[in-house]
Amino acid sequence: MAADVDAAPDRATRDVVVLAAARTGPERELVTEWAARNHPGAPVCLDEAALDAALATAGPTTTVAPIRVTWLPPTRAAEWADGTGAPPQKPKASDLVALLGHRRPPAILQRRLARRAPDRARIVEGDAATVADLRARHDGEAREETLAAYVHRAGVLACERAERALIGDHYTVPRLVVEQIVASTRVRDRLRELAAEHDRPFDEVLEDMRDRLGDLASVQSPLAIDAFRTALAPMHAPAWEVSVDTETVEPLRALSRTAPLVFLPTHRSYADPLVLAEVLRDNDLPRNTVLGGNNMAFWPIGPLGKRAGVVFIRRTSGDDPVYRLALREYIAHLVSKRFNLEWYIEGGRSRTGKLRSPSMGLLSYLARALDDGRAPDVQLVPTSIVYDRLYELDAMAAEQGGSSKSAEGLGWLARYVRGQARNHGNARVRFGEPFSLAEALAEAGEAREGQRSTRLEKVAFTICDGINRATPATPTALVTFALLGTGGRALTLEQIRVSVSPLLDHLDRLGRPGPRGDLTGDGIERTLERLVTGEVVERYDGGDEAVWSIRDGRHRVAAFYRNGAIHHFVDRAIVELAVLAASRAPAGSDPLEVAWSDALALRDLLKFEFFFPSKRRFSDDISAETALVDPDWRDRVQGGGTEAAAALLERTRFLVAPRTLRSFVDAQWVVATKLVGLGPGTEVDAKAVAKECLGLGRQMLRQGRVVHPDSVSTELYASALDLADNRGLLGADATTTAREAFRDEIAEVRDRLVALARIETRLTEELLG
Repeated sequence: MAADVDAAPDRATRDVVVLAAARTGPERELVTEWAARNHPGAPVCLDEAALDAALATAGPTTTVAPIRVTWLPPTRAAEWADGTGAPPQKPKASDLVALLGHRRPPAILQRRLARRAPDRARIVEGDAATVADLRARHDGEAREETLAAYVHRAGVLACERAERALIGDHYTVPRLVVEQIVASTRVRDRLRELAAEHDRPFDEVLEDMRDRLGDLASVQSPLAIDAFRTALAPMHAPAWEVSVDTETVEPLRALSRTAPLVFLPTHRSYADPLVLAEVLRDNDLPRNTVLGGNNMAFWPIGPLGKRAGVVFIRRTSGDDPVYRLALREYIAHLVSKRFNLEWYIEGGRSRTGKLRSPSMGLLSYLARALDDGRAPDVQLVPTSIVYDRLYELDAMAAEQGGSSKSAEGLGWLARYVRGQARNHGNARVRFGEPFSLAEALAEAGEAREGQRSTRLEKVAFTICDGINRATPATPTALVTFALLGTGGRALTLEQIRVSVSPLLDHLDRLGRPGPRGDLTGDGIERTLERLVTGEVVERYDGGDEAVWSIRDGRHRVAAFYRNGAIHHFVDRAIVELAVLAASRAPAGSDPLEVAWSDALALRDLLKFEFFFPSKRRFSDDISAETALVDPDWRDRVQGGGTEAAAALLERTRFLVAPRTLRSFVDAQWVVATKLVGLGPGTEVDAKAVAKECLGLGRQMLRQGRVVHPDSVSTELYASALDLADNRGLLGADATTTAREAFRDEIAEVRDRLVALARIETRLTEELLG
């Protein structure tokens, strides 16, 4: 039996130790025959015991030559053997089945395969190293590990690199990653600390670490990636035409050659990672290693995903410090090996259509790896993925009303694929401006104890602001924005066009990405048809002309689409409120100072709903917005009272504050009212109170005290409770007076929104006739 050879055979045998990896009898025969031909008389070490004995007698200049057998799949052997290294685009069914097992053929078939198809069994030889060099590296990196164990692992790594050169595969073996990480002296020191803290034997904690890393470690195999794409294509391919802003792609190609990239996309759909993977592939960018929730690790997604670069992580690490350490070390390992990463900074799909508060866990692990010098700098890439329509949105809207989330599994997958079978319009992918994590951390401040969280929050908010700036307003977003602002009134096609036009104009003036091209011609009709098909909008044809309105009970769904673009109008809404505040200031006050102070107060009130840039950039944005309202607004408001402000804003013919902010402020008001009603000395259970607020919100909606059904939302109540907690209002020491002040602050903003709504109603009546 013989195998094809990829080696450099002419070495002095007396100075060589052959380190051979072979798991089966036929493989042992192959490597032994190879060694006899290429290094006659050299010891062949098939296990650590033999290697230990050989190293004991080897001189410092003795070379250790690692070799192993690489088996090529039958449908790929010809391509890889001729050096192309490029497998066909679509795998065969037999390949997909093979992926659920292992790429090595069964031992019983190996001897016959090697004889009949020698191209399938290849001997690869990794880069050799001298014993002296290996001893020095061992003492510096993993002195607690035996020299033989370290050299054996180094040999496996060298063979892996040689195999990648042979088959063109960006591939990492999980077992190898595990041993590489746990062999680190630094990691073992930390494991000893954990063992002492929890009164457990070190060996037991070490074995736990191996198990946790084994669960996390994934690979990237071209064949598995083909299989993954083929198996999961029905989840996204029929549903959307993917549109990519290619201008935002170009800088990433150059960056990917100099630093690892970390993509941080919005999370709207289960299909987000599949859509982004296709975009990267079509634009010649390396595939990401994706960190996602283990709720999606069921068969077949789990087995295929782990071989296609998906790392399935726990939704929460609970009281498992070993798991947290394993995850932190694995992320540092991936970045140090220059893998591009991808995770969803919101921690879950948005239920409201706007960005959720960022989850800091993975970002903190990455930042710590940089601080400790265990990973190179990375480029963070804010990434926007938005959709014209989402099949899964009905379920998410129901969750906002208190329904439980359905568990993922095979039945769920079948239903999801059926729902994705019809076309839902476009999926739009756009990349924000990348930035260096190291530079962002430095700008945020030094990594002092107790300040890490504040530092990370600044970086996370920079990411989210970058995502928002990159996110385009979709046709669906602007049409629902217009329909939700009518107070239930149905609009004709021309009225919808007239209502959308100033929104498009405003986006153009700000230089923000908008859908003007998609809404020209019959674009609005196509958008309405899509919304009618999705049962979000109702069309009535029983009169002289067709009219459209939001369907009863579908306001949360419509608000989800609107909220995808709402961040583009938040600054304008703040300016409208601030101008009104300046007009109500005491005589002698400077309107500019009053307006700026109010803008900062509103920024603080809304900081758990929207992401704002630094104060300096926020000031620039607000100045730009006020200039669009009226460059001379300060003089016009000075001494003129609310009538002057109302007249000024009415002349703009364009108001957005009531439509943009009322739902969020109403949700805050419901929470603040509930907190006041709890009385003093009450420790607040935020999750329980959020559920109670659903009942109070429904009551207030029926009474007309809150006006928009989408304001009755568990997610909006949760954000309002985060704000209350930030102000110290959830603890037992919070006074009724403090809670009342919080409620009154929100109520005053609501009063201004009501005043602006009256102006907006007059403008709408004039605009629509």
